[in-house]
Amino acid sequence: MPSSCKDIRAALADCLQSSECVLIQRNQPSDCLRPPLLDTLPTRCQQLKRGYGDCKRGMIDMRKRFRGNQPIAVSKELEGEKPGQLYAGAGFSRGDGVKATSGNEDEKVETVVGVDGERRVVR
Repeated sequence: MPSSCKDIRAALADCLQSSECVLIQRNQPSDCLRPPLLDTLPTRCQQLKRGYGDCKRGMIDMRKRFRGNQPIAVSKELEGEKPGQLYAGAGFSRGDGVKATSGNEDEKVETVVGVDGERRVVR
């Protein structure tokens, strides 16, 4: 198995082994992952199951084939960083001649007479 999903699979296995479904009710871990017993699992185990499914699905997703799955522990969003730009082109910065505003400036208001003769305010 590729290494990108091993960590989340191990975390799911640990969560299942310590869940009430396996310890007290003596069900198989595979049975606990199916619909009648799935609702009795803790939220953390349900989230890990969903994450593991997304990881496995990402292994065959053609859009992620070149970059590969990002490991869950190294995800930039979890570390507080903003993700990089997805599309080509220059990034936006304040140094491009855009004037910063404080929000307290006077607003320009123009009155325009429409074709039907009504006056409209354009901001």
